[in-house]
Amino acid sequence: MDEIHTPALVEARPDENLNDLLAARVAATPDRPLIEIKSPGDGPWIPLTARAFDAEVVALAKGLVARGVQPGDRVGIMSRTRYEWTLLDWATWAAGAVPVPVYETSSAEQVLWILTDADVSLLVVESADHAATVAEVRADAPNLREVLVLDDGAVETLVAGGTGTDDAEIVRRRALADLDDVATIIYTSGTTGRPKGARLTHGNFSVLTRNAVEGLDEVVSTPGARTLLFMPLAHVFARFVEVLCIPAGAVLGHTPDTKNLLADLASFQPTFILSVPRVFEKVYNSSEQKAAAGGKLKVFRWAAATSIAYSRATETAGGPGLGLTLQHKVADVLVYKKLRHALGGRCEWAISGGAPLGERLGHFYRGIGFRVLEGYGLTETTAPATVNMPGRTKIGTVGPPLPGCGIRIQEDGEIEVKGPHVFAGYHNNDAATAEAFHDGWFRTGDLGSLDDDGFLRITGRKKEIIVTAGGKNVAPAVLEDRLRSHALVSQVVVVGDARPFIGALVTLDAEALPGWLSAHGHKEMTVAEAAQDPDVLASIEKAVERANRAVSRAESIRKYRILDTDLTIANGYLTPKLSVRRAQVIKDFAAEIDALYDSAPAE
Repeated sequence: MDEIHTPALVEARPDENLNDLLAARVAATPDRPLIEIKSPGDGPWIPLTARAFDAEVVALAKGLVARGVQPGDRVGIMSRTRYEWTLLDWATWAAGAVPVPVYETSSAEQVLWILTDADVSLLVVESADHAATVAEVRADAPNLREVLVLDDGAVETLVAGGTGTDDAEIVRRRALADLDDVATIIYTSGTTGRPKGARLTHGNFSVLTRNAVEGLDEVVSTPGARTLLFMPLAHVFARFVEVLCIPAGAVLGHTPDTKNLLADLASFQPTFILSVPRVFEKVYNSSEQKAAAGGKLKVFRWAAATSIAYSRATETAGGPGLGLTLQHKVADVLVYKKLRHALGGRCEWAISGGAPLGERLGHFYRGIGFRVLEGYGLTETTAPATVNMPGRTKIGTVGPPLPGCGIRIQEDGEIEVKGPHVFAGYHNNDAATAEAFHDGWFRTGDLGSLDDDGFLRITGRKKEIIVTAGGKNVAPAVLEDRLRSHALVSQVVVVGDARPFIGALVTLDAEALPGWLSAHGHKEMTVAEAAQDPDVLASIEKAVERANRAVSRAESIRKYRILDTDLTIANGYLTPKLSVRRAQVIKDFAAEIDALYDSAPAE
């Protein structure tokens, strides 16, 4: 199979826009909670009804109008994930304007590019530090009229200034946009070059979210459905979730600090979450380390193996046998219940995207009673284009196309996407827009295949394919994803382009290191010391051997090198969505890569 379309379940009127989604939610359930806001410290979550949220949106929209924001103007938002961002998004749409997200980790140069390319006229930042970053380049952004700071009362200031704006003006502006009008410009974090601004329309978000609600009804629309948003709202995945909750009828919460994520999950008690695979990897690894610290490592590993075996057995004709079922019940009492409690106790579903999750983790989580629906999408597809569905799931795939979406595979394996969720083009970049499309289909740059049931499997990035000196084509993601599942491994970059064999650069996870050392009877040591420790090296070597089992000999990692520094957003080697900036790593660590090949070729 090389092409498949999933029929749309919901059609939209051409004159609709995102404001209609909120209006429908308010009309349907005005006095039910739409959002819950965390009290300071360890305080409770305070519910905000749909009617009350809409009132706050209107009040803030009036403030934006009073501040001179015109229909179609760009309003920038630079902040961590917090309630005020969602409020600003909906207020900006209510004012007829276009919110433009900026990652709160952005450099001054990156901020300047977005401000000038998108022609942002008003910018709301979270903190004084963000304001200072903007101040470095503000002289070069002459159309930026004003910068307001959330921590200094930006919302209150705007609301106070809008009291003289007529309600009728907001009613008028809410009706201005139609499905084809731009709702937001999201700048792709990218791994090379300047970010491109993807113009996502009201139709992209509205049609996709309404169809996703229908397709994922069991996940997002059941009574009491609620989710905690902790991914950056500057990223399209989080913005999709923010909009999705409105037509779904779900309750939305925000947490800006992932250091407190487990505590916030426990208190908020989501029924579903949306995240990237790295979060699921860290939850697994930290659970393993805690078990090791408590002298229960063997029990945890037995329970993990049982979970995976049980999940795999559910896909067979005979299902889990009596013996495996009994083991699974014992493991549930000893381990699984504690893991579910760590995720809030009520969470049954998760949608994973942004990178491959891997079959091992997929089966592990399903086996403990926490179903992960892996999906696939990009900024240009308004987040998900495919996703596994309840009752229609294949672990190891990213599912069939969402309702209304189409997928096809080119002869070279590239995935192309079509549907109402595909973006309108790149802002101020017609050449890049033209290059991104082929016969009306969006060229993703990713490689994959469709099985006979229409499920998509991702095999790598087209631009990241390594061609060895022997002419062997190697997709690095297969090896990287497996090796990164080791508790000690933070990041992996597979190399070998035009080289005699495949090698890898590996970094160690500083957060996981102390627990691993304690569990293995070692004294404390730095990451640099650990990179030279025989036991650490032996453990990494075994992980490399396991990763190599997934590929042919010609594709396997023959040599690797552990770097003495991690790859992070702060040092510029990771994008905000935690993708490796491969070209930058290869450039900056050229000496380390050369060292892999200086000695005699590996056999």
